[in-house]
Amino acid sequence: MDINDLRGISTALLFFAFIGLCIWAWSSKRKKSFDEAANLPFADEELSQRTTQEEAKND
Repeated sequence: MDINDLRGISTALLFFAFIGLCIWAWSSKRKKSFDEAANLPFADEELSQRTTQEEAKND
């Protein structure tokens, strides 16, 4: 076994890891959690606006 065999094996392992990651990322089981994570920046703005409006009402 020489260095080229190790390079081939590592390339194959990384390829299968990449395919596994793609399948995991596009899985329908993960859609809900990914959608929630995608909307986090907007939820922060809504919370900030609500807090600002509540402070204005209290003044």
